[in-house]
Amino acid sequence: MKKFTIYFIALLLFQVSAFAGTNDLIKKAGTSKEYPQADYLVVLDETFVDVQETGLSYNNIHKIYKVLNAQGAKELSKLIFDYDPLSAFVEIKEVKIFRSSGAVDLIGQDRVYDYPAPARAIYWGARQKMVDIGRLEPGDGIEVSLFRKGFTYALLFDQDQPDDSKYIPPMRGQFYDIIEYWYSQPILKKVYEVKLPNTKTLNYKVFNGEMDIKTTDLGEKTQYRFTKDNILPMKRQPGSVAFSDIALKLLVTTTAKWEEKSRWFYGVNEDFGSFKSTPAIDKKVKEILKGAKDEMDSISRLNHWVADNIRYSGISMGEGEGFTLHTGDMTFSDRCGVCKDKAGMLITMLRAAGFDSYAAMTMAGSRIENIPADQFNHSVTVVKRRSGEYMLLDPTWVPFVREEWSSAEQQQNYLMGLPEGADLMITPISEPENHPLKISGTSTILENGTLEGSFSVTADGQTDAALRGMFTRGYKKDWKRNLETELRTIAQDIEILEMTFSDPYGHMEGPIQITVKYRIPDYAVITGDEIIFKPIVASNIFMRAQAHLYANTALAERTYPFTDRCSRLVELNETIILPAFKNAVYVPTQNEIDGSAASFTGAYEIGTNEIKIEEKIVIKKRVFEANEWTNYKSVVEAQHKFAKENLILAR
Repeated sequence: MKKFTIYFIALLLFQVSAFAGTNDLIKKAGTSKEYPQADYLVVLDETFVDVQETGLSYNNIHKIYKVLNAQGAKELSKLIFDYDPLSAFVEIKEVKIFRSSGAVDLIGQDRVYDYPAPARAIYWGARQKMVDIGRLEPGDGIEVSLFRKGFTYALLFDQDQPDDSKYIPPMRGQFYDIIEYWYSQPILKKVYEVKLPNTKTLNYKVFNGEMDIKTTDLGEKTQYRFTKDNILPMKRQPGSVAFSDIALKLLVTTTAKWEEKSRWFYGVNEDFGSFKSTPAIDKKVKEILKGAKDEMDSISRLNHWVADNIRYSGISMGEGEGFTLHTGDMTFSDRCGVCKDKAGMLITMLRAAGFDSYAAMTMAGSRIENIPADQFNHSVTVVKRRSGEYMLLDPTWVPFVREEWSSAEQQQNYLMGLPEGADLMITPISEPENHPLKISGTSTILENGTLEGSFSVTADGQTDAALRGMFTRGYKKDWKRNLETELRTIAQDIEILEMTFSDPYGHMEGPIQITVKYRIPDYAVITGDEIIFKPIVASNIFMRAQAHLYANTALAERTYPFTDRCSRLVELNETIILPAFKNAVYVPTQNEIDGSAASFTGAYEIGTNEIKIEEKIVIKKRVFEANEWTNYKSVVEAQHKFAKENLILAR
């Protein structure tokens, strides 16, 4: 009895000490005076990971928040934790509210809700756990303790698996994690601690900053502790690369080389039988390839059949989520799937046609760091050409696009799943000439100020896709109206006398072409002394194919790298016939600009009764360094100048 009393007193003292410690941390954390831009503080964010021999990890997570203002109280009135029950388990162990008045409220399990996560296009059964915190006031604090086990991606789920086996990572025995040391609010202290069996080697690397790292020998395991204090939110600039490319982060993995991941990814899909063909698929492949001219024509036909005919929509299909691609038979039958299903369907068809083809993994939207932790969100296809060269194909990103691999994915890392293994690679820059937008026109300004003329538009590559989208993303009955809407950016009262365009669904037959004949009453200002107007072709029409024109050039400089949608070449030419005039009073001028990011040339040629304008803009790549902003910005501003400023002629 005496021993029990001593134990009880010790436990009580520990709880009182822990309570006092948390309360003290919250009180001393700071106020809106020290953090005027913040709504609340993350006082402490701790994750303790215990890795097993199988790669299974047990995570104990401890967080403390402090409310600074009314907006922070609103945001913290609920806490949400995402998980996928196929591969992860989350338990909210304890939640306390430390009121500024000194009271402490314990949130019961009746205020913890488990429900399907909101979804769009991908319905895989992901769930969320939400804690209903309720009303808070500035100065209040929240302490949350939760337990998590498992991993991010699901693989070969089997309802009959015993206990924790479904939480073991797909690459059994291996462990990895990606830890983000950034947040929308200030973090006063963030700790990530992992205990790893000494039979494994932890490869780790810190990116975009520094943190305190401590290693401790625990006998059969080694403990690694990564700590960073006082992390302030980053200010995102429009068009910047993903936060994961520029913010502090930690990657840890027990996989030594990319080749190991490559061979595993190949093997797991071969073992599952993801790419076995069927008589129905064989028949469709023969039908698609009937009349194919050569190797490239055959590859292109299959790639675009999958791109255009397999709808992007993901539903839970049981076995085969995550790294394992669903069978071609399933996707062919359902005619829908996500990126990996489209990639797997194409691999199945290419193999049925006699090609060597494999799956690959990539990361759309951000960089993959050169440490073999799983940094993937997208699956694509590779095919081996007769030359022995591997070629990337992406049926997810090229529906109604003339490319085989979307150049919106240039400068993007990828890993092929090959039997011999492969290293991490990066897609090359696509030359701007592959993505031209050429607008040529002739027009006449009448004595009454009416402008009459015509112009033709030709585009290819990604600029072709941008223009073609006016049609393929809408109903056929709206095609002409969509084009008219585009043209009314020139002038609301434009009269479209005639317009033609190539078949939007004939994307493999040639680049899209558009011709327009028009009239605009009272377009030019004509007096006895002057003629004032702007050339039509130079007026930034079809901006949808010129993403650079949307850049915020008010930014004087950039702190971080930035992106455009794609490299491109823009060529603008127009001849304007005019009423009699003596000379030019004002014509926009611009010195030639050239740099590593972009280039611009533009000039007016003044004749006896006409003026010709020529512009050439080259956007040289998709991802740019921060120090290339001045060059890029000057090119965009030069094009805007030619579009916005009037020509003034003396009569």
